[in-house]
Amino acid sequence: MQLPKLAVFDMDGLLFDTERVLMEENAKVMAEYGYTQQYDEYVQTIGTADEEFFGRLYEIHGADYPAHEIAEKSRVQEIERMKREGVPVKPGIPELLQFFADRDIPCCVATSTVRSDATALLDLAGILDAFAFIVTSEEVEQSKPNPDIFLLACERGDTSPEDSIVFEDSQNGVLAAFRAGIPVICIPDIKQPEPYYAEKATKVVRSALDVPALFDLH
Repeated sequence: MQLPKLAVFDMDGLLFDTERVLMEENAKVMAEYGYTQQYDEYVQTIGTADEEFFGRLYEIHGADYPAHEIAEKSRVQEIERMKREGVPVKPGIPELLQFFADRDIPCCVATSTVRSDATALLDLAGILDAFAFIVTSEEVEQSKPNPDIFLLACERGDTSPEDSIVFEDSQNGVLAAFRAGIPVICIPDIKQPEPYYAEKATKVVRSALDVPALFDLH
């Protein structure tokens, strides 16, 4: 595999082990509202956003489920917890960012998280300066699995899709990159990709530590 001219990183579940933190906080908030979180049901929502995210919640819990309230409160508690306890950076991420920095390859973040939260978490983790820019789902019409956010990243980075690379943990993220025509490395988080999605990835690896060896460095 050739080195890219732009490296595009998802954030939640890829840079940070935030999905587990959010899952724990979501369980607490759901209990306050009289609901019980089931692991298998929660996993169905990972990597989704906007209409798809809330649509799945209503399918699981019913039309009366206060989806927006619970999601917003869970996210606030997640951010506050990480401000207290620190942001859990996934294994190999600092090393991978340094790998690209050593080769003057710019990195960016493409995330469904709102910009204010994304910036705060990257700063708290001490890796904000590793990224040339951030693009968020607030800036595009359609969220992942649509390719819009990754195409915008390539546009901002003045790089063609085929000369870029995406790092994703979620099925929707992998599919979005594939639809954008960008090679994508899947580093699964809580959920392993189903075969349909795994075959869309250029490679599926266990952690970011496995990534540098994929490139032709000679």
